[in-house]
Amino acid sequence: MPDLIEKKNAAIPAQRGADSAEPKPEKARSLGLDAWHDLRKRPIFIVSALLIVLLVLIAAAPGLFTSVDPRAGDLRNHYLTKPDWSDVFGAGWFGYDGQGRSIFARVIYGARASVVVGICVTVGVTVLGGLSGMLAGYFGGWVDAVVSRITDIFFGVPLLLGALVILNAFSVRTVWSVVFALVALGWTQMTRVMRGSVITVKQADYVTAAKALGAGTGRIMFKHILPNAIAPVIVVATIALGGYIATEATLSFLGIGLQDPTISWGIDINSAQKVIRTAPFALFFPAGMLSITVLAFIMLGDAVRDALDPKLR
Repeated sequence: MPDLIEKKNAAIPAQRGADSAEPKPEKARSLGLDAWHDLRKRPIFIVSALLIVLLVLIAAAPGLFTSVDPRAGDLRNHYLTKPDWSDVFGAGWFGYDGQGRSIFARVIYGARASVVVGICVTVGVTVLGGLSGMLAGYFGGWVDAVVSRITDIFFGVPLLLGALVILNAFSVRTVWSVVFALVALGWTQMTRVMRGSVITVKQADYVTAAKALGAGTGRIMFKHILPNAIAPVIVVATIALGGYIATEATLSFLGIGLQDPTISWGIDINSAQKVIRTAPFALFFPAGMLSITVLAFIMLGDAVRDALDPKLR
């Protein structure tokens, strides 16, 4: 009888050990990690991300894709020299412009100006608009009133018209002057988006708990509110990046944006419009590259929006 009791007592810990070996529940994922897991399953994100990576690589190292000097002209080649499809990645693959310059080389090197302008303007308006919107949404009162009225004033100025006026003040227009003009007028949208998001987030229980525990204003804003309010701003910024690239090309096309010797798709489109009937390929390639770039960023923005918004899943 004592032996039977000892065996029974020995079996109890073994059974408890078996129960403790059950798999633990999976930890809750953050919004960013959950969005990343969702993005990896979307074909639209994969395609747009690959295109953007290729564009950034072209902008960073154009010499990897062509060894032709985009500014070197040979008058023996002109608009009537049609593309030589057998010369893959060569100087004559896309044909030549009116000054005998390789269109393929200019399309490759033109990506740098467009990508730099798009990224720098997006970062600038996101930082400037995000900070102003967060201050207005968190403090409210007279701070919100002042920021909102200033935002309304700048928002009433059309982006393209305002950029034309600002750029006219520069005797030499470079990439950075275009970035300055677009940032000076483009931050208002980000301010409104961030302000609305902060107003919603600051009413959450964890913000109230942080205040009750004595957390400072800076810690509450940047540690608790910003990570939870930044998602709509990221979506808007990603979609707007393609729009800023198109705006830069439009300004260059109108002759008020980038200037020679800077290589830009807008400049080449402006030059090619004069011979669109006799040499349409001179317009097709820079315009096509511009369209693909803008479309890639818009597709990426749509994918990010769907991943960050649970209602759209």
